[in-house]
Amino acid sequence: MPNLMEEARETPLSENGPTGLISRTLGILEVLSTHGKGLSLSAVADSLGIPRSATHRVLSGLLANGYVRQDAQGDYQLTARIASLAFSFLASSGIVDLAQPVLDRLAADSQELARLALVDGQQLVWVAKAQGAPFGLRYDADMGEITRLSCSASGHAWLACLPDSEALALVERQGFGMPEDYGENAPRDSASLLTALNQTRARGYSLALQSYRPWVNGIAVPVRQGVGGDVAGTVVVTGPSMRLTEARLTELASTLLEAAHDLTLICAGIAHSTEWRNGGIKGITGDNPFAASKR
Repeated sequence: MPNLMEEARETPLSENGPTGLISRTLGILEVLSTHGKGLSLSAVADSLGIPRSATHRVLSGLLANGYVRQDAQGDYQLTARIASLAFSFLASSGIVDLAQPVLDRLAADSQELARLALVDGQQLVWVAKAQGAPFGLRYDADMGEITRLSCSASGHAWLACLPDSEALALVERQGFGMPEDYGENAPRDSASLLTALNQTRARGYSLALQSYRPWVNGIAVPVRQGVGGDVAGTVVVTGPSMRLTEARLTELASTLLEAAHDLTLICAGIAHSTEWRNGGIKGITGDNPFAASKR
């Protein structure tokens, strides 16, 4: 833990560099937020004009508390914890209410169950839904449920946006679950999971064909915290496999991507921006949301 009194006495390398502990911590977070691939300690210090010793102390504290990580080269990167905090605040401030009309429209267009899950630390939690099936057999899961990442469409949509090592770590932490609890096509090991994630990246959306539940199929895409931002959650359409066939899921892909686009704009707070009025923002609608994912 950095010493507050020691930080207060330290002289910055630049007259414009931040001097207080809080200012330096926030400055480091802001610098790292614009360098997704990470920065070395010296690059962080030089960009802010503060001593490398002070930079190291702040980064060590952030690392210990899970806000940054180090890659194989020793560079520092932000973790999803900052993003999770931001989106938790948005959720408590009414983001779910803002998302409901989008889910209602998606449910009506698909005539199936539409759901929104939010990233909460190292898991996905269902927070909103809309039922579009007018009659007959319906799949209608409870809200607040934590989804199984290894075999759900929503889980694969999130994991496919992460480097393979991070995706596997999340699944290993949660576990693959007992075979009898999930569908016959659920991945049972790391190799089969990575195959499914690569297929998701290639097609631009995830499919769960009787993998999460024996008689249920689903399709999902990620929702990001603004254009090019980290994954905030996933949006999924799911229903009985006898009605929601693979061919029908494929037909719904463009509709689902449009919904993810709208939800991303809501998350970013730019639903009425110039980009939106001019017909959308590149990188959301019509583009593969996994194109820039690391392996």
